[in-house]
Parts: sequence; C-alpha cells; structure tokens
Amino acid sequence: MTNPNRHYPGVAGFDIDDDPPPPGKPTHITKSDSTTVTLRGVPISINSDVGGAFITDLSRNKERLFSDQQVCEKYDISETAWTEITQSKTIRLAVNAEHERRMLRGIASQEAAAKIFTEAPEVLGSILRDNRASPKHRIDASRELRATANVGAEKSADDVDRVQITINLGGDEKLVVDSGPLPLKRTKEALDAE
Repeated sequence: MTNPNRHYPGVAGFDIDDDPPPPGKPTHITKSDSTTVTLRGVPISINSDVGGAFITDLSRNKERLFSDQQVCEKYDISETAWTEITQSKTIRLAVNAEHERRMLRGIASQEAAAKIFTEAPEVLGSILRDNRASPKHRIDASRELRATANVGAEKSADDVDRVQITINLGGDEKLVVDSGPLPLKRTKEALDAE
C-alpha cells in the first residue's frame, strides 16, 4: 500500500508504487475532439485522409513549395477562413509535426529539389541556343537535355525483370526460387497491332 503523504513528482498513473486500479473499472483513454476545418464548404476532420492531405499541403506551404494562394485555391478557402486556419494552434501543431516528419525523412528536400530541377531544361536550352557559348558547353547541354527527356528510360535492353525468393531455413540451408526472366510488358499499341 502506498504512503498517502508521499509526493510523486512524475506523471500520475506511472508511479510503480501506485496501487493498481480497483477491479471492475477498466482503464481507458479518452479521445479529445479532433479539430475540423471547412474545405470546399464541407467540415473535415484534420485526422481524416482529406484532412491529412490538407495538413501536408500546409506543410508544403511552410516549406515554400506551395503559395498561400495555391492552397486557398485548391481547397476553396476564403480570406477570412485562411486567417482563422493560420491562427489555429491545433492546426499549427499538426503542420509543425508533419513538417518535421517530411524533413527527417528527406521528403521536403526531394520535393524542393524537384521543383528547382524543373528550371534546368530552360537553362540548358538557353546554353544550347547561345551561339557565343563554347561548343563543349553546348554539347554538354544537349546531352543533359536528352537525358532529362528520357527519364525512366535508363533501363538497358540487357536488364530483365525477374523475381527471386530466398527463404532461410536455418543453419546453412536456404531455399531459392528464381522465376527466370519475366516476359516483357506489352503496350496497348502492340496488343492493338496484333
């Protein structure tokens, strides 16, 4: 039995010297009301899928990937509603948590780099068209533009898709199942031609 005069400085319920709760009274967690925000005229919980996407877009706004105007236009938010949203402590905390998650996982920097990379073809094009640029720089610019235009086509003809499953049976025993080269995916045009 605990001494009633003893003061525990930690969080209530986490003192290991506390008596367990009496039987018949189940321990439960009360869920606080989730904050809702009105998007496109519909009240949406920030804990829902749409609310989560909204918080992610607000995080992108904080990272300067989306402007205030883009967010307001996407979700049909009026100027007064935008002011209310920016002053909501719950939304600010959710945006800060999402921003930290995106930053720690590298998502924020990937999206920022992708946004900046969209300017590269224009810069390379200006180098390619500049008759005063050295021929080497113009050729390098054309190579980079070609590589950028063929994104996703890096796979050579020698690379084939295959599935290989390895099951470790313990000790030195392994079971390996190899599908071999998988057939090439045929495009809709190729199927229509047949």
